[in-house]
Amino acid sequence: MKWIVGLGNPGMKYASTRHNIGFMAIDELSNRFGIDIRESKCKALIGEGRVGTEKVALIKPMTFMNLSGEAVRAYMDYYKADIEDFIVLYDDMDTELGKVRLRYQGSAGGHNGIKSIIQHLGTQSFNRVRMGISRPEPGREIVDYVLSGFAKKDQDTLQQTVDKTCDAVEYALTHTFDQTMAKFNG
Repeated sequence: MKWIVGLGNPGMKYASTRHNIGFMAIDELSNRFGIDIRESKCKALIGEGRVGTEKVALIKPMTFMNLSGEAVRAYMDYYKADIEDFIVLYDDMDTELGKVRLRYQGSAGGHNGIKSIIQHLGTQSFNRVRMGISRPEPGREIVDYVLSGFAKKDQDTLQQTVDKTCDAVEYALTHTFDQTMAKFNG
């Protein structure tokens, strides 16, 4: 079973912010795959279904970003889920809006959600899709930037980022993560 976790903050206040681009991708996957995300379990909202022959869980932690690892660990322990089948989707300021970068290990790079996951899993080795949100302009506070919405002019590029992420996840359901990285990092 593949388990896909999108990072974000719960609540309408944060729904369309840069920090919630991981939730946006999970919502798009939910639409693509016809999987409803309704069940509240393991400190997250979860939807399960089948995509072809693969069982898939779509997960949105409800712990707020900085505690994302709590929900990831709770899900992993409850379902005895394999870390090799885990993919996390999250916002990345070092990647330009419109682009995605796939990795299978590395540091948190200053991202508190990833830092929490590394802390709770005890490893930096897990599959991830970094969704570009670009850096703020000099002088702008990072917290204000990631908790603000996307500009109207960026909506098409935002949708491209979400679509590329979902394409990569869909490809990863039937290919190795190495093959997926080779295709989508190019």
